[in-house]
Amino acid sequence: MVKGLLIPADGRDPVEHRDYHQLNDYQQAVGGWIEAVDIPSFGPVTIYVNENGIAERLEPNLRATFLWWFHVPHVRDRSALLGDVAVVGYPNHEGDTTDTPEEVLDLLTEPTPHVVSVLLEDGIWYRGRNVNRDYWEAIQWAMIKLSREPEIQDVGVVPADKAERLPLRPITPLPTIGSK
Repeated sequence: MVKGLLIPADGRDPVEHRDYHQLNDYQQAVGGWIEAVDIPSFGPVTIYVNENGIAERLEPNLRATFLWWFHVPHVRDRSALLGDVAVVGYPNHEGDTTDTPEEVLDLLTEPTPHVVSVLLEDGIWYRGRNVNRDYWEAIQWAMIKLSREPEIQDVGVVPADKAERLPLRPITPLPTIGSK
């Protein structure tokens, strides 16, 4: 048995703890044949998706997609994860799936406030001014900020209680009417 999670495509549904015993459990979770998407920098974990999600016109899984984009920068804005997904630990040296690390289980299921941090052109990491209700909301805002604000070089997410160690992001003054 492997301890993991199910991230439903419907964002109104909560992320669920799941035990996966065999291949059939993964297939039932994603609604078909499975394809592995590894996130070695997070956990590390493997996300299993429905390999036929495009043909079946499954709904995008925004939480899983933003998680993937946040931790695997080269896939940002290139593809999306579709349908319900299963999250488990990275395979061990024998190739067997492992339990999802406890810190990942907690991070993805506990509503702990987080803050987006940004790396600006000056090479300094700054914390944002807004506290997000959980990790999911923070990584979504991080990806939105990165795509919309060209002065941001990179983004991160930190627990709100640790964010105070970072300086506040400077606010760029708005131009006044008539200024160039």
